[in-house]
Amino acid sequence: MNIAIGSAEGILYLHVQATPHIIHRDVKASNVLLDSDFQARVADFGFAKLIPDGATHVTTRVKGTLGYLAPEYAMLGKANESCDVYSFGILLLELASGKKPLEKLSSSVKRSINDWALPLACEKKFSELADPRLNGDYSEEELKRVVLVALICAQSQPEKRPTMLEVVELLKGESKEKVSQLENNELFKNPLAVGNNNDEISAAEGSSDFISEEKESKHENTES
Repeated sequence: MNIAIGSAEGILYLHVQATPHIIHRDVKASNVLLDSDFQARVADFGFAKLIPDGATHVTTRVKGTLGYLAPEYAMLGKANESCDVYSFGILLLELASGKKPLEKLSSSVKRSINDWALPLACEKKFSELADPRLNGDYSEEELKRVVLVALICAQSQPEKRPTMLEVVELLKGESKEKVSQLENNELFKNPLAVGNNNDEISAAEGSSDFISEEKESKHENTES
């Protein structure tokens, strides 16, 4: 949980306290490092973009890592703080489950980690979402909170995602009222109404500026 909260606070700093505000654009597990005190630090700002005062988003070439990109960014190149929130949701699911962001089901079909996790969360099967390498050594309440926060972050509709400030508050779990609202979010009542991310994945894979897999090297281009 400390890693989840620490990395969330790092992204919150970029979005709110940095002047001008910054979009990271490549939030993923391998870009969260631990210092000598095992505190999480968000790293690698090679794809970061500054947000001008008063701007709601910036339109730019798509850069990032397949599986972590918000749908509106992958398809339209529209980047704002909400795109980092989506990526952070994927990171949280990866942290909780030990799974990669994308699972190859066949030669032509991939399933995103959020499409896999949402039905299990709706059925309250949180133990099936836990990284098996933990051997059951985790707080069930913290696992549940991490998974639910992750899934509301990784919603396809950007307007339904929380801000990073709200993410930090929910992960800390200090407000029972907000945690209760999280558990009763409409997302967890009707998962069938939520579309999957296959179209966005396909669109992203077709971008020449895209990083196809986290394990692969980054494509370079002239856009800053």
